[in-house]
Amino acid sequence: SLCTLLFPGGWLPILDLPILKIPGSIWSSLKVIFFLFLYIRVRAAFPRYRYDQSMGLGWKVFSPLSLARVVFVSGVLVTFQWLPQ
Repeated sequence: SLCTLLFPGGWLPILDLPILKIPGSIWSSLKVIFFLFLYIRVRAAFPRYRYDQSMGLGWKVFSPLSLARVVFVSGVLVTFQWLPQ
């Protein structure tokens, strides 16, 4: 329920239409159910990595990708002179 209160509007309805007069507690409950369903689906769909597999994935895949992104973004900022003066 913390996720629904902080990110997607909390008690507020998604569409503020006069036709949909659903109380905020119902909206919040529907959002909680949706995020729980999403969490369970993701958890069941992806394999569970062992600690050594996740460390290898982090060092061999994510570290080079993040360094490449830093170089790319800094290159774009310097090329188009978008750096603050």
